[in-house]
Amino acid sequence: MTYKVSLVSLGCPKNLVDAEVMLGHLPAERFQIVTDEAKADIIIVNTCSFIQDAKEESIQTILEVADYKQTGNCRLLAVTGCLPQRYRDELAAELPEVDLFMGTGDAPRIVELLDKALGDGERVEAVGLPDFLYDHATPRVKSSPHYSAYVKIAEGCANHCSYCVIPRLRGTLRSRAVPSVVEEVRRLVSQGVKEINLIAQDVTAFGAEREDGARLVDLLRELVAIEDLQWLRLLYAYPDGIDDELLDLIAGEEKICKYIDIPLQHIDDAILAHMNRRIDEQGTRALIERIRQRVPGVTLRTSFIVGFPGETREQFDKLLAYVREGHFERVGVFRYSREEGTPAAALPDQVPERTKKSRYSKLMKAQARVSFRRNRELVGRIEPVLIEGYSEETDLLLQGRSVRQAPDVDGMVYITDGQANVGDIVPLRITDSSEYDLIGEIVDAE
Repeated sequence: MTYKVSLVSLGCPKNLVDAEVMLGHLPAERFQIVTDEAKADIIIVNTCSFIQDAKEESIQTILEVADYKQTGNCRLLAVTGCLPQRYRDELAAELPEVDLFMGTGDAPRIVELLDKALGDGERVEAVGLPDFLYDHATPRVKSSPHYSAYVKIAEGCANHCSYCVIPRLRGTLRSRAVPSVVEEVRRLVSQGVKEINLIAQDVTAFGAEREDGARLVDLLRELVAIEDLQWLRLLYAYPDGIDDELLDLIAGEEKICKYIDIPLQHIDDAILAHMNRRIDEQGTRALIERIRQRVPGVTLRTSFIVGFPGETREQFDKLLAYVREGHFERVGVFRYSREEGTPAAALPDQVPERTKKSRYSKLMKAQARVSFRRNRELVGRIEPVLIEGYSEETDLLLQGRSVRQAPDVDGMVYITDGQANVGDIVPLRITDSSEYDLIGEIVDAE
């Protein structure tokens, strides 16, 4: 019998890669992938539980798709990933609608587990150790656009920030071999992918635990040699892993996007110490200055947490002032989420939710003004832009992303003049901007 399978993936791009690997393990002669949950015999929800908002979104999505057991064709509902890895027992009691629970390391067993759940008609709870690491030989069904792909170069994390549950959900750092990553990227490029986004919990930690001496810079040098690769982007770089050798490589290699995502989390020394971050204000300021000097024209993205336990008004005002200084083109802001089992959850002086929301709003408004000013500085410049299709607002305008904009998290470029095919990278003159988006016209390649 052939089953129709629909998969909903929540959370970060790392979760998306996990979902693609799960789909890759489903043999085509037995499982047909569909996008309409109402028509699916099997629905899989790949969940996130990094913070409270992500947990709530996961639960809500599970409950919504569970309705297809009555209104659609669904015979089996599977919940996979971070949420069951963390809360298997609680979920089993609270979600009787779910037929199969799988953890973050159980993707290779998906056919075996689906067969067991379908055959026995009994609930299956298979949450093993989070020790799986895919490689170039692992089957994978790419679900992102044909011109762009995420490639996970490592799994797990060894940083142990005090607020973070990732080591519990994903295990400790496990880096892939350089030849494995190179082979996967080479295959993706041969299939038409032009933009590769390298992801991990911390890309700068790549190879740190391996005995073969692998380093991120060694991997990058191998990747830029792939002939038809055009954009290579680094996401999630821990501050103390960014050295001059890496910066000089980014500056000197045309294929490496002059774009670095550096989650800093805060600027106050006392807060950073309680977060168990390995950098202070002085180190942060020196790092940002060094990056700007060694990589001219670089776009910097960071993230900050507001409302961390003990954060005083003065400490928040210090962070707010730092953001207003305008160091970053892109900033993501998160309200601290008190996650059980983390050291930060036991800290005194937990900040009220109302205060977190107020601080979140103030920081976002401050960065919006900075982003607007940064975007205005680009007006008149010619930038390479990746064409992604017609605008969702109107089919009269093409839209795309500048080399300065990462997929899914940054703004868009709206194109008012000129034509190109989806997946093309074309020169575009910036004619206008908003806080997060750019507007421009395609120009002659000359």
